[in-house]
Amino acid sequence: MLECVIVGGGIHGTYLVQRLLEETSLDRDRIAVVDPHERLLESFRRKAAACDMEELRSTFVHHVGTEPFGLESFAESRGRENELRPTPGYPRRPSLALFLDYADYVIDGNDLESLHQRSSVRRIRTASKTAEGEGEEALVLETDEGELRARTCVLAIGHGGRYRIPDWADGVPGVNHVWSDDFDPERRVGETVIVGGGISAGQLATCLAERGPGRTGTDPATSHESVTMLARHPFERAVTEADPRWINWGHVETNLHCHPPGSRARYETVQSVRNDSTMPPYLHDRLEDLVETDDLAVRRSAVDSARCVDSGSSANASEKRVRLLLEDGGCLSADRVVLATGFEPVYEHPFVKRLAADLDLERGYRGMPVLEDESLAWRRTDGTTSPLFVSGALAAGTVGALAGNIAGARRSADRITDAIETGALEAAECPP
Repeated sequence: MLECVIVGGGIHGTYLVQRLLEETSLDRDRIAVVDPHERLLESFRRKAAACDMEELRSTFVHHVGTEPFGLESFAESRGRENELRPTPGYPRRPSLALFLDYADYVIDGNDLESLHQRSSVRRIRTASKTAEGEGEEALVLETDEGELRARTCVLAIGHGGRYRIPDWADGVPGVNHVWSDDFDPERRVGETVIVGGGISAGQLATCLAERGPGRTGTDPATSHESVTMLARHPFERAVTEADPRWINWGHVETNLHCHPPGSRARYETVQSVRNDSTMPPYLHDRLEDLVETDDLAVRRSAVDSARCVDSGSSANASEKRVRLLLEDGGCLSADRVVLATGFEPVYEHPFVKRLAADLDLERGYRGMPVLEDESLAWRRTDGTTSPLFVSGALAAGTVGALAGNIAGARRSADRITDAIETGALEAAECPP
């Protein structure tokens, strides 16, 4: 039986497995990371490529390595200090290329891929005590490749790959989410409309607009794309996703843990302090420059409905376009519409709902997991503590506004690592 299985090989899972290896007595062969992708961090890499991310919003001390200044040392030793981008009034931030190269360095240096089991977890249930030994509790993870048994499990699933698709976009050809598998940012079309006003929408817009006609380094014969951003409200600027004080456990305990676990007060506190649908000033400045040079258009409205129409060109009679009818009475037509509308709430993920039902786990306001603040273990409905721990966006009710971010991975690991090590030591001291 394994000691710990981490479900999810993204930033949270990749960081946590190192903490377990470095700070607990668990042997390597008793730990596994289960993720369906070909390699660790693959989902993050794909999302970053889809919106043409060039640099991270997080600072250089937030990465997947366990040494805070490891990325900085990595950059300096390779003459890549210029990839630590300056931000007025804020620490430097790494380029995406530097961040991923350092991540690969960490993964390879710790041979983390050897712990990666490429599979999807379909269900988690409790093993019978008679099967595992009287008094010993275990979890059974049903995966595509068979069953895994573990003493503990950590959910590090992010938002679970569920993207927010507005009702008007459902089933309309030519409308894709920026992170869906069938969206290709490299495919050139005549006109693109990007729906959204946050950082992902802004990154994609700058990517597409800066390769348009007349831009430096582009070929006029092939560069003909026009880009329109469609957003409900004026763009909002924010350097970070939330006040940096939310990185510190002291601030979280004072401002969040003062409310009961799983309560509406915790949910609303987290929502009120997050800078969702914002973009950092350096990105906003690039967008404004593109608008001034007519390489990018911005329209303020919401979509009422959408439909697929003929292109109207006799030369391209088979081509289709998307026509958007707007709530302000206007309309927009484009060769493609890209949604940068974020994720569906992870609390409502079908896997999370099924998991809570199978293991009798307590859920609070809007389905928020009720976690133990000191360990991030998910509490059962009878008040006892389960052997299931949570990291990432699913843990926001305990970790706070930055739970889903890189900083949140580090804070979550602080408590999960201690709890798993304590449990492992206690289990080792108990006679079989």
